[in-house]
Amino acid sequence: MASPEPDPVDRSGRLVESHHGYDPRIVSLYFLIGALLLVLAGGLAYQQLFRNGTYFWRERQQNERRVVMPGPRGTIYDRDGIPLVTNRALFALAIDLARLQPDFRREFIRIRKNYRDSGDHDLPTSDDMEEIARASVVQTYLDQADAILGRKGRVDPASLRQHFKRQRLLPYPLMTDLEQDEFARLTEHLPVGSPLQVYATSARYYPYGSAASHVLGYVGVDPDVDAEDFNGEDLHTIKLKGFIGRDGLEKRFDAELQGKAGGEIFRVDPAGFKVNPPLEKRLPVQGGNLTTSLDIELQLAAERALGERQGSAVALDVRTGEVLALASKPDYDLNAFSPRLLPATVADIEKRGAWTNLAIAGLLPPGSTFKTVMTLAGLRNGTLDPADTSIDCEGSILIGNRLFRCDNGLGHHGNLDLREAIAQSCDVYFYSHGIGRGVPAIGVDAIVAEARRFHLDRPTGIELPNEARGGDGAGRILVAGPGWKKKNRGESWTDGDTANLSIGQGFLLFTPLQMACYTASLARGETTTVPTLVHDPHRPAQHTEPIGLSHEQMAVLLDGMERCTLPPAPRTAYLLSTVEAYQVPGVRICGKTGTAQLTGNFDEAWFICFAPRENPEIAVAVAIRGERPYGGGLEAAPVAALILKKYFADKAHAASVAAVP
Repeated sequence: MASPEPDPVDRSGRLVESHHGYDPRIVSLYFLIGALLLVLAGGLAYQQLFRNGTYFWRERQQNERRVVMPGPRGTIYDRDGIPLVTNRALFALAIDLARLQPDFRREFIRIRKNYRDSGDHDLPTSDDMEEIARASVVQTYLDQADAILGRKGRVDPASLRQHFKRQRLLPYPLMTDLEQDEFARLTEHLPVGSPLQVYATSARYYPYGSAASHVLGYVGVDPDVDAEDFNGEDLHTIKLKGFIGRDGLEKRFDAELQGKAGGEIFRVDPAGFKVNPPLEKRLPVQGGNLTTSLDIELQLAAERALGERQGSAVALDVRTGEVLALASKPDYDLNAFSPRLLPATVADIEKRGAWTNLAIAGLLPPGSTFKTVMTLAGLRNGTLDPADTSIDCEGSILIGNRLFRCDNGLGHHGNLDLREAIAQSCDVYFYSHGIGRGVPAIGVDAIVAEARRFHLDRPTGIELPNEARGGDGAGRILVAGPGWKKKNRGESWTDGDTANLSIGQGFLLFTPLQMACYTASLARGETTTVPTLVHDPHRPAQHTEPIGLSHEQMAVLLDGMERCTLPPAPRTAYLLSTVEAYQVPGVRICGKTGTAQLTGNFDEAWFICFAPRENPEIAVAVAIRGERPYGGGLEAAPVAALILKKYFADKAHAASVAAVP
């Protein structure tokens, strides 16, 4: 029998316990640790491989900044290529804050030490002391520039604080109104390497000041300049202020004139200052140009003729409808809007009532100029016999219980035919034909229909904002009859209303531009003229619905209008032939005066005309307000005559120049 094996002993003679197999808990722990390691490795791989882009963009947003710079606006020209609106250099002085960081730190330490040494326990916060330090350092450099220029400027701490908070990577502007010689002196005397920088930006410039101010319009600050198709939309973006059209052609054609913005992308340090050079850069591009239909010399002539009176004058190319001149007084100097509009300027414009473009928004009764519409209505409907002289003007006529006067300064006109009734502007003649006193009545319906046929009941559609609107409402263009009066006044139509309508008073409100378009249409023997302020040397002539008169009937109307401008008195615009200053040699002018009574003690003096009679080229409408008595023949007709005189003189000069070999 075998004897049992001895128990294992170690070399020291002690017993050693022996185990066989494994412990399940330890194995489970191994698997758990392995799984956690796999999850960790997977998470790291996911972050590195799949979220790398996210972290890249987060880092970029923290370390990069995008600056958007507006492009210069395009130039506006007159029809002959003369600049009416351009850009001028605007000289400025700024300081590079990034280069002042060591100065800021030293000044902060000095200020903090001074406060502590003072024993004052109520110390400013660190942020406050940093602001004080920045303002002190910047003031030191501003003093250097002031010493060169002989100025005395002070840093605005609030402005510097806002700039530092929002735009610190951009230079801080110290002077934005440098004259050219000051710019040159700073360029010459500033030390090389100075953080002070002189630079030039651009602002709108109007070479002719107030000329055509209501047409050209002005610009305002645009804080939201956008650079399309430029990288970095997701970056923190700083936008330099640009300009946007606020009125006139600047507003209407803003999209075309607006330049294409450029931009730069900078890397910034932890303090938010840029690290040169830029990572990406795109230069701004100037906007498109606009060639207007205006003739600046004719525009200036119209404005000189109006002087300081409240009124407007419009001149159109009869053939194309292009606007040659569009003047409105009072006006304002457009350069006062650039680079910024001051409150004092606004107050002055408001005080003078100069904001309104009277040519397109001044709603006025047309006065006796409307007698041409009356004539057209009567001739077309067969109710007006040009040769009839049965109406005897004794100076007044009783209609209902009201006496309607015919005031031409003589007390009466006597018996007139249609030609002389137009030339002498006899109210009694047109009263009688309007209501049918002793002659067939033209009637309110025919009168209103004729005015609407010439589109006098609607806006012209000119390329300007704020043109008076049409429609049935207050402050709008108006051509009204019995239905309108019943609806809006709750009253029935009377013969007195028709009589008023017959001489251009009553429920009629037009703009001078509308009357200029009507006159151009009349000159062409058509019913519609669409005005435009955009010049096209190849623009075709306008052709619309014919007026519908026979050659003989049209001749009667034109005879009356031409006689209006010929002697003797009481033809209402005889001054155009008898006063040398108003004469246009060799040119036959067809015109019609008008005087509309306004509320208060004011009249609106009108004159519409076109020339030459045999081949019309230019149509003019003038309306001027003055204290009663204020007549169209004495006040408005001379303005139109000066416009015509300038037009035909320039035409003759151009022809003589072209004839020189």
